[in-house]
Amino acid sequence: MQIVQQLRHIGPDEEAVTAIEYGLIAALIAVAIIISVALVGSKLDAVFAAVAAAL
Repeated sequence: MQIVQQLRHIGPDEEAVTAIEYGLIAALIAVAIIISVALVGSKLDAVFAAVAAAL
């Protein structure tokens, strides 16, 4: 009887799985932010260069 209770207690740990999923989502969001900032930054640099040339 004690063995069955111990086996039920050992069951799957869903909190760890959820934490891993949230970590993966956060990593994907960070990659998307980095890519968008890099793309906008290069275009913004061209705009400032054009304004500086016009002055």
